[in-house]
Amino acid sequence: MTANGGADRGVEQALAAGDFGRALELLRAASAANPGDIDTLLKLAGVSRAAGRPREALDAVHRALALSPLHFTALLLRASLLQRLDEAKAGEAWGEALAQRPAGALPPPLAAAVAEAEARHAAWLAAREERLAAAMAPVEATAGDDERRRIARFRSNALRRTRPFHSEPTHFFFPELTEREFHPRARFPWLTDLEAATEEIAAELQALLAANRAELVPYIQYPDHLPMRQWQPLNHNPDWSAIHLLQNGRRIDGNADQCPRTMALIDRLPQPDVPGASPNAMFSLLAPHTHIPPHVGVSNARLVCHLPLIVPEGCWFRVGGERRDWRRGEAFVFDDTIEHEAMNPSDRLRVVFIFDVWHPDLSPTERAAVTALIEAEGKGESARL
Repeated sequence: MTANGGADRGVEQALAAGDFGRALELLRAASAANPGDIDTLLKLAGVSRAAGRPREALDAVHRALALSPLHFTALLLRASLLQRLDEAKAGEAWGEALAQRPAGALPPPLAAAVAEAEARHAAWLAAREERLAAAMAPVEATAGDDERRRIARFRSNALRRTRPFHSEPTHFFFPELTEREFHPRARFPWLTDLEAATEEIAAELQALLAANRAELVPYIQYPDHLPMRQWQPLNHNPDWSAIHLLQNGRRIDGNADQCPRTMALIDRLPQPDVPGASPNAMFSLLAPHTHIPPHVGVSNARLVCHLPLIVPEGCWFRVGGERRDWRRGEAFVFDDTIEHEAMNPSDRLRVVFIFDVWHPDLSPTERAAVTALIEAEGKGESARL
């Protein structure tokens, strides 16, 4: 029998007899003999807690975390002890423990501990949010709509409910452009005319679908060998399809000819003109119960506009930390190089009219530079919306 085996047996016998003092004596000796043994330190912490010695238990946990700072069980035990000691750091400690939760199913005792951690952390966050909101209320009462939205996001970021998101294009990053998840409507005066044309655009879409003349293709069409795991479920899948009117700078006559009013409207928009890449305009069809995973676009030199046409209840769209429900006829412009995703949880088809526009910060000279570079680089086939 090993020395540790003998100590373990002695500890078990002492605990069975209710002799916490003897169990602690043995565990302290074992830890002194082998100070790098995390299991012994955690046993010492557990027995110390059961013996009503939370400070000693916390000291043992801290020694274990010094050896393995991300040890999940040790972090859970630390949070529990801080809670018992009514320490101010307990709420944050629960969150730090949950951040290291292992993937997959957990054994019942550990699952119960995780459930407690989630409940306590949520309660701490709610109390903290209430306190911060109360402190900020006098200022928010004087704020405008955009200011209130940004202030609320600032508070949400501080609470770690959301995080900062930034432009991360897959190919072409133009420096010093205004970076917004959803851009303010005031920068796009043509949005009013676009929204006013909702019924005309929707009527042309419906006629196209009813006549069964649309060139309808899966939106995601990558070669199967490319390392794009996030697109595997939707690759060549009609659950996310497109009726392209303009695709990578090319007019899709079979569709565009059926939508003359829509095309006339598009002609008046400030779209990029990059051979092989842009302009782009399409009807995006998302099947019931289909999720478009988080992804980013090609270049922040352009922005993307959505005009919802067929929107079942519950359909949503997230850009960065802001999630919106689509509403028929209510257009918005967003930066698609900031992580975004979409979901149709309903039992009906969702259709949105989508097109690209120049980022309004770009001067004519800068637009020409973007066009020259992307055309020369020959990345047009990657320039998806």
